[in-house]
Order: sequence, then structure tokens, then C-alpha cells
Amino acid sequence: MSVSSSKKKNPRGRRGMSGASETSTRICDKDGCGEPGKYRAPKAPDVLDDYFWFCQAHVREYNLKWNFFDGTTEAELNAQMSKDKVWERATKPMGDPEARAWARLGIEDPHQVLGANATQNPGKGQQSGRRLPPTERRAVEILEVKDNMTKTEVRKAYKALIKVLHPDMNGGDRSQEEQLQEVVWAWDQIKGSRNFKD
Repeated sequence: MSVSSSKKKNPRGRRGMSGASETSTRICDKDGCGEPGKYRAPKAPDVLDDYFWFCQAHVREYNLKWNFFDGTTEAELNAQMSKDKVWERATKPMGDPEARAWARLGIEDPHQVLGANATQNPGKGQQSGRRLPPTERRAVEILEVKDNMTKTEVRKAYKALIKVLHPDMNGGDRSQEEQLQEVVWAWDQIKGSRNFKD
């Protein structure tokens, strides 16, 4: 069954091109008018689903006088216009793209490149000289292991750190929760890596 054939069989509530409800049996809501009320108009700006029903002449008159922002201050009007520019959704801050680029290299502060870190080559692992992706390099630093260790050796170091940092092992102390999350993240990077032997 198509939508158009369904509408033909059930004409209830159909409106023509003029906006008139063809099946309306209401009388115009304008005082003293006895014409059929086939055109609907909202009663108030804050009640947009409750309608007056007018004849064509009176709906035109009503629409000419209609002002959605009637009774609002200029500040409220400007606030609404600002919301409408973004479809009433607040935009999320994108953050600093340069900071994200440095973070991919495992550097939180670009000034770390200077000073003691100036001579280090971020493209190579520090221990064996093999190249690791930035996330795995960062994981090696967090877990304090050598990049030439096997996954089994790295897992032992990971478990040792978990025992030290986990709140259940420290009598419920949650002060090292951020470090614990970093350690778990680091192990996730290495356990799925092909750069470490099993």
C-alpha cells in the first residue's frame, strides 16, 4: 500500500494547497463570523500545538497581526537569534590542533623539545634503536620497560605496576587512579602490537 493511496482512502485531516483543512466542520472563531473555520492558527508563541480555526479572510487578518516575539525584550530576542544560528545546539570546543599534534609524539608541552630532550630523536626507541609508533613509544615510557622486551616480560612489569597502583591493593586509596588508567592504556597499546614478540 502506498502513502498516496492511503491518503485517498482516508481523507481525514487533509489540507489543500491553500492550507485549508478540507474536512473541517468547525465554525470560524472570530466573533460574529458564521463561515466555516478551515484554517488553523496558533493561539500563542509558547503554545504552538493549540489552534484557533478561522475562515480565509480572518486567518489572513490574524496572520498579519501575528508576532512570535511579541512581549520579549531585545536581550531575549538576541539570545534566541544566537541559538538559532547553531540550531539551538552548543558547539564543542575543538581544542588546540597544535597541542594534539605534539600529543601524537608523546609530548604534552612543546617546550619539552628543548633542553634535555633536544638531542633525543622521537622517531626511534631509546633502548634498541628500532622505530616504534608514537603511541607505543609512550606506552614503553609509562610502563618503564625496554622496547626490546617480549610481551611476556612487559606483561610482568604491567602486573607489578597494577599491584602497586590499584585501590584494592592500597586499602581503597584512589589517589593514583590517573596513573592506573595510563598503565592500563599503555598495556592495551603493547598487547595488540606486532612490534613486540610473544
